[in-house]
Amino acid sequence: MKPSPPRLERGLSLRGAIAVNMIDMIGVGPFITLPLIIAAMGGPQAMLGWILGAGFALCDGLIWAEFGASFPGPGGSYRYLGEAFGPRWGRVLSFLFVWQLSFSAPLSIASGCIGLALYATYYFPGLAAHPHHIALVAAGACLLATGLAYRAIGGVARLAQWLWVGVLATVAWVIFAALTHFHPARAFSFPPHAFTPSGSFFLGLGSAMLIATYDYWGYYNVGFLGGEVENPERNIPRAILWSIGLVGLIYIVMNIGVLGVLPWQTLSAGGAQNYVMSSFMAAVYGSWAARIITALIMWTAFASVFSLLLGYSRVPYAAALDGNYFKSFSRLHPRGQFPSVALLWLGGAAALFCFFSLAEVIAALVVIRISLQFLFQAVGLLALRRRRPEVARPFKMWAYPAPVALAIAGFVYVLFARTHSLDQLRYAAYVVIIGLIVYGAREYRTAARHRAARRHRA
Repeated sequence: MKPSPPRLERGLSLRGAIAVNMIDMIGVGPFITLPLIIAAMGGPQAMLGWILGAGFALCDGLIWAEFGASFPGPGGSYRYLGEAFGPRWGRVLSFLFVWQLSFSAPLSIASGCIGLALYATYYFPGLAAHPHHIALVAAGACLLATGLAYRAIGGVARLAQWLWVGVLATVAWVIFAALTHFHPARAFSFPPHAFTPSGSFFLGLGSAMLIATYDYWGYYNVGFLGGEVENPERNIPRAILWSIGLVGLIYIVMNIGVLGVLPWQTLSAGGAQNYVMSSFMAAVYGSWAARIITALIMWTAFASVFSLLLGYSRVPYAAALDGNYFKSFSRLHPRGQFPSVALLWLGGAAALFCFFSLAEVIAALVVIRISLQFLFQAVGLLALRRRRPEVARPFKMWAYPAPVALAIAGFVYVLFARTHSLDQLRYAAYVVIIGLIVYGAREYRTAARHRAARRHRA
């Protein structure tokens, strides 16, 4: 009797799925992007970016929830795009999604590692004078996370929940310190004409929403792990929506609270922009608290890197199983039954991207991902509802199609309502062009093999 092929283990509970999502979402983003989002709009009115970003994330999260409940296998968007657009166009778009993910996923992982390394400069100020040393610290953290993720899903889920405890402890302490030392006049000291509608206001809001989009991303991570989630039709939507609601509340309360302690004018002054929360704790409690919070934020950043590696490594694995990506990515570890080749590729590529600046990494990541994944997926849900009304939908989004329309509008706004947006869109164009060439070459070679096989049989 032929042995059955290896399969992923459904060992991720609802609690574990929420933990994986939340440690991915929180990461280092809100702890290091506050100066960037304040600079984008020139004052605390930048909180509009986080508030609108929460609603934007909820609209897109409903898209992921419906897809994830209907198609609860590994691969996330790879599977969703194929189902939504059919055999021909779905195959092309699914390949392009995995192709861009081969670059954007390491960029996302690298951003967490760079943030961790920047906070390390609080302990070792000499690092700040040597950018390559910061990059080496970031790359080292990336390789360590890859090693820890290189194990079976049961052990990974337990480790993720311990990392989650550290994440929650960090944000709880920051929020407690902010609320107990909060000065409303400082938090809401808006500059003149802060909310006056103008070209610069809407460009600044676009830049702020780009950063907020980056900070909220991760609510979909459980979709990539769909083949390993217990009772996925029920737990995938729950994990997505719970994590968006909890993290949105945490971000808004935490960042407004910090602005009520530290004047927004000083947030990006000097080297403190590398470790804003350390400066915040030093102002509230003293240097001892700053040292502890720095360690906790580095823990949080490391936890997000771990979660990203875990989720993204399942995507090229799913594509390779379908024959729509490079065959080597379909290999599972012989004992742990996890996608070992995909995991090692993402970890190695992310370590290389650690040698770019954080701003460059975030801009490239968001532009590529929105252009080649999120927009197509939103349109894909509309297409799926129209083309295949018979598909089982254990979860249906509320107020359809309004969330889809709002998500598409938000994506387009973030892409274009910024300075230098067209320059950054070139990143996505290069990825598309090269991806189409690679896809065409693979299809031509596959067709040639089939023709040769037919001639041989004849």
